Formats: sequence, structure tokens, C-alpha cells
Amino acid sequence: MDGEEPMPLLRPGQTCWRVAQAERLAVIVDAADYFAHVREAILNARHSVFLIGWDFDTRIPLQRPSHDAPHPNKLGKFLSWVIDKRPDLRIYVLRWDLGALNGIARGSTSLVMLDWMTDKRIRFRLDSAHPAGSAHHQKIIVIDDVMAFCGGIDMTADRWDTRAHLDDDPLRERPTTKRKYGPWHDVSTAVDGEAAQALGELARERWFRATGEDIAPPPPLSGIWPKGLKPNLRDMQVALSRTAPQYETREGIYEIEALYLDAIAAAQRCIYIESQYFASRKLVKALTARLREDDSPEIIVINPESADGWLEEAVMGASRAKMLDMIRKADHRNRFRMFNPVTAKRRAIYVHAKVMIVDDRFLKVGSSNLNNRSMGFDTECDLSVEVCVTDANAAAKSRTILDLRHDLLAEHLGVEIDAVERAIEAADGSVIGGIESLLSDGRSLVEFVPPAISEAQDSMLAENSLLDPERPSGRRKGAKRLLRRIRRFLRL
Repeated sequence: MDGEEPMPLLRPGQTCWRVAQAERLAVIVDAADYFAHVREAILNARHSVFLIGWDFDTRIPLQRPSHDAPHPNKLGKFLSWVIDKRPDLRIYVLRWDLGALNGIARGSTSLVMLDWMTDKRIRFRLDSAHPAGSAHHQKIIVIDDVMAFCGGIDMTADRWDTRAHLDDDPLRERPTTKRKYGPWHDVSTAVDGEAAQALGELARERWFRATGEDIAPPPPLSGIWPKGLKPNLRDMQVALSRTAPQYETREGIYEIEALYLDAIAAAQRCIYIESQYFASRKLVKALTARLREDDSPEIIVINPESADGWLEEAVMGASRAKMLDMIRKADHRNRFRMFNPVTAKRRAIYVHAKVMIVDDRFLKVGSSNLNNRSMGFDTECDLSVEVCVTDANAAAKSRTILDLRHDLLAEHLGVEIDAVERAIEAADGSVIGGIESLLSDGRSLVEFVPPAISEAQDSMLAENSLLDPERPSGRRKGAKRLLRRIRRFLRL
């Protein structure tokens, strides 16, 4: 870090809800590890488990290949088994209501959830406490208020993958049909201490808004932490930032948008982003403003090759092409790159992660994408850490943030972490130069070239304010039209 202390990015009431201490913070890359660590944490639960998410599929196996442990491996049966073994434990599952409609044809999933509804110790509810067309998009798991997970990974089908992202992994299959799906990249975090307690408060608040039920917090309990989960940072202040749309008497919350904008403005050397989309007008405008500067930071965006679904690609893909056109007109110093990761056989790896790293100072992982919805229309939750010059062990913490960036790049490029570091050093500190020197014909990154916008996509752009709005419009006709579009996308 530079010696001069810049203005702090994490400011409660502005760019975050609150800042809380975590004794340990770990960044978990890809769902194979995430599912395993969540499973171990829940096995140690004593009072309560909150699972707050966009979607859950009770049939997914948590460990692949299946283990020989005494407990079941599939999510639904596993939770039921845990409850049977711990009479004092309560489990609360909150899932987006429209997302649940997508599970109507999911075989045993709905039956298992109906069974849960008859067990007072497992409470399954749908979250509809949001404007029409808005999505409950947070991905939070809290155990006893002493450990919590927060990030971009849903515990549902088509998410499990290892960091190897093999071309033909036989374990990458849907739970009932056994249909194979492609490689999937995602990121989450785990925290303990006061940060976990704050996420517990947020989970109970969301449960109350969705159900009207006020759940008491757990009594003080000793900490838990999965044995195989190595913390990246210790004794760190962690910020919780939210998005929530204005709804009924609740005012809108736009902390994530404010944090993105301030982080972009504060960058000195490099902004590294992983996102499912690249469609936020405000954020792209802020990036464009930085690129016009003579001392612009490098900006690297890791995106999927195409959106997941024809409707998303028709709208988000066209929006991305439009945003990239704005970026390239401003990038007079050639400081911007967008890359797509590919496998050894050049198969596209889908990017679902939501990560932002600014210089060696700031790290954000959460549920928010670089699209309009995440800034003010859907419910989101991100965790962030910021290293200040006055922090104890500031140099080591800054080094950890850089190591995380290099670790992600090493995964995408199919090389070791030290190769990334050496390549950047050889390029005089240019992250773009280091990446481009490591590009290969195998497992690697490919620079994204936007396709021409078709007439159909051009037409869909006119609907972008409905499908990817920045704020609720309050117009009933528009909301109904949006719901019809979303239902069609979900193939209902």
C-alpha cells in the first residue's frame, strides 16, 4: 500500500450497513469446497441454521463422489438427519418465491419441502416481500451466529464444480436426470465472530420481512470452524453492504451501489472484477470516467462468454455490447480488458462469481452483479474488507489481497500462482501485460469480442428497463409484463 492514507471506503450508513470484527475470514472458490465446508459447519450446529437464498435444490449431493459417512449426502435428507440427531436444533430455509416456481417439475424437491413444512423444527418459507419482478438474491448461511457464509453460490443444481473445471467431469450432473452441465466458476466467503453474528441478525431480519415471524437470536455459544478451511485473513474488520428495493413502508437501501462507485473512484493501479453480467449503466459510466484519465488504473473484467439462458443473453448480452462500446471509446490508453475463461479444450467456463479487488487495498465478495438490478431492485448482500495504512499487519493483509487476485487469475490461466506474480513483475507491474503474456491455447482466458447486436436483441434492449431495472417503477402494467417475461424465461 502507498504511505498516504486515503479516505476509507467502508463507511457505515453510506457504503455499508455495519462493520464487524471477524477472527477468521476465508474466501472459498467454487462450489465443491463450498458445499463440503457448509456440510461440516451444519454438522456442528447446536441452536439454529439459517439458509437464505435465491434457490435451493434438496436433491443435490453435498460431496462428490459420495462419502461413506453415517449421515446422508443429499441436502434435503442431510438437513432432516441433522434435525433428528439434535432435538434442540432449528433450521430455517428462505427461498425466493418466483425461484421456487422453477422447482415445480423438480421431482422430489417439492415433496421434501412439503414434508419439511410438517416439521416445526425445519421451517421452509418463500420470500415475496419485494416489488413485483424483484428477486430475493442474497446467498447467506448462518450457524448459531458464530459462523456464516456469504457470497455468490446457491445450493442448487448445476453449481457444483471443482477448481480444475475439467472438460468432461462425470460428477458434474443434475441430481435426477443425470444430465451433464458445463464448468461453473463461483466464489463465496466464510466468517466467524461478530461478523457472523451480524449476518445472523440480517438473516433474521429478512426472515421477519418475508414471514412476519420474529426469531430470537441464539444464546452465546462457542465458535465453530471447518477443519479443512484455511482462513485468508485474521482479526479483520468486515463490512456488510446491502441492496434492498423500496417496498411498502421500507425505504430503499443502496449501500452496494455507493460502495462500487467509491471503490472505482479510489482505485490507483488496478480494478479486478468477476461478474456474471456487465450491464450497470452507473458503474460503467464510472469506469468510463476513470479510463478517460491520463493516469487511469487498469481494469480487468472476468465475464462468462454468454449469459445463462436465451432471454438473459438477448437482454444482458446486448447491454454488455453497448456498455463495451462506451468503454472502448473512452479507453484511449488501452487500459481495459474483458476476458472469458475457457477449459483445456477451449470450452467456456460459466462465471457466476461476484468479486471486486481494488489494488492491494480492497476486497469484495457477495451476491451483487454488475447489472442494474443488483444496484437497487433485488435484495443483495456483499462482504468487504479494506486494508488501512494504520492497520496492524497492514503489509501482510495487503499481500493477502494480492495473493487472492493472483490465485483467481492462476485458476483462469491454468498456471501456478507464482507464475502470475512473475509475469506481472516482468510486465513492469501491469496486470494486463502479465495476463497477456500467459495466454495459451489450452486452459486460459480469451479476450471477449462482442458479437453484432441482432434485430431481436436490439428490440430486447427496449425492454431492458423492465428486465434489468435500477429501481422499482411502481407501474403495475410494467410489473405484470416483467413477470410474464421472467416466467417465460423460466420455462413455466
